[in-house]
Amino acid sequence: MNTRIISALIAPVAIPVIASIASAQTPAPQPSTPPTSVTSPAVSAPATTAASPNEAEMMKQMMELAKLNENHKLLADLAGSWSTSVKMMEPGKEPTVSKGSVTYKSIMNGRYFVGDHTGSMKMPGADGKMKDFTFKGMSTDGYDNVKQKFTSSWMDNMGTGIMTMDGTYDPATKTFTYTGEMEMMPGMKTPVRSVVKVTDKNHRTFEWYENRGGQEMKTLEIDYTRKK
Repeated sequence: MNTRIISALIAPVAIPVIASIASAQTPAPQPSTPPTSVTSPAVSAPATTAASPNEAEMMKQMMELAKLNENHKLLADLAGSWSTSVKMMEPGKEPTVSKGSVTYKSIMNGRYFVGDHTGSMKMPGADGKMKDFTFKGMSTDGYDNVKQKFTSSWMDNMGTGIMTMDGTYDPATKTFTYTGEMEMMPGMKTPVRSVVKVTDKNHRTFEWYENRGGQEMKTLEIDYTRKK
């Protein structure tokens, strides 16, 4: 079974402001063209020179970059408890369906949303027979004002790595799209993409795609329903 398929249950490392200013010699590079999905105005990089950075201006700009905006409000709808219906797909095989749940909590005044994921599935035991396995995962979702992208990280009890993805939001279709890579074996990196479609505040659908041999394949679908 593809152990990283589940790691898509969705979908940043914080650098202290003071340390950043003290050590900075040049401003951090900024994207040349902001994503069209950004729902609030981007904040320009500090107007300094490499020879003589203006620390006061850098502080001002970094304080602006630390503020919450409409993109963070989009993620606020995650907060709460959800029931999940998970469908895993492999070519030539019948999809397997399982149930689970996830609880999202806001941290750091709404800057990030941490998800506690639980599920159950069948896994082969030491004797080769299929047994019930309890799945645990943890996700962190946020919006990075510097990158001007949504960010998501993931870890679970089926591996030891932390996967990260960057994404955008399309307000016309209410869809988040994230891209990244997963590395199940050393050196075997696979491009992946996830799509989160928001039906309403109580329902959303997650789709997971993997690039296999140059062809993108959908291998996972999760329906989320908010618990009452």
